[in-house]
Amino acid sequence: MLFPISDDDSRLGRPAFVTLAFLAINVLVFVVFQGLGGNERFTYGWSVVPQEIVTGTDITTPTTFWVAGQQVQIPQAPGPIPIYFTIISAMFMHGGLGHIGGNLLYLWIFGDNVEHRFGHLAFFGFYIVSGIVATFAQIALDPGSLIPNLGASGAISGVMGAYLVLFPRNRVHAILFFRVVRIPAMLALGVWIVFQLFGGFGSISGEQAGGVAYGAHIGGFLAGVIMAFVLRRVIPERTNDVLVRSMARDPKTKRLW
Repeated sequence: MLFPISDDDSRLGRPAFVTLAFLAINVLVFVVFQGLGGNERFTYGWSVVPQEIVTGTDITTPTTFWVAGQQVQIPQAPGPIPIYFTIISAMFMHGGLGHIGGNLLYLWIFGDNVEHRFGHLAFFGFYIVSGIVATFAQIALDPGSLIPNLGASGAISGVMGAYLVLFPRNRVHAILFFRVVRIPAMLALGVWIVFQLFGGFGSISGEQAGGVAYGAHIGGFLAGVIMAFVLRRVIPERTNDVLVRSMARDPKTKRLW
């Protein structure tokens, strides 16, 4: 298993304020509003349910269906008015500690570089649009589904797609079979892409895909790739600032972000 833990931030010259804000909002929502996942009323009410978005109707009664020969009941709960607000709220919600930990690790590693290239405001819009496209990609796979969807994975997939376009030669530190290795970003993200594609075929064919919204991952990633190609032509690259020049003179310079 290839598990990224950090990347090359030597060209960054300022804090990634929007990335840090998104990290904080995700933690805030999970801890305060979701009660570390224990507040089912908020979690189920404010998650994206495809059928709710397609029909515009908030489903508040429990639903029952069969998965792998077992009966599963989902305790639906009242959501926001209008229900379409869940498209945004679900982007900042998670199903458990492992879910939020994995997502925020990837956002921490790859988000700051993309934000530095696009600028704070453009990165904010980029992230939100990636998440929205990811949500509709998942809905398109099964518009009548009553299974709630939540998590920052779709938006973060967009960030990873942009990172691959903008920094394919960057080096990523990753854990490979209990060893830390330094590999090209293209290889690290390529492994992730292959995993999503193979997993996606399983979910498209109707098989249970381990609770992972592969459609959202793939949709968000493709949205990120397309927007990155457009934005890098529209937004000029920043010239080096004082901190970047300092890093060039002394690669051992320590930064606080």
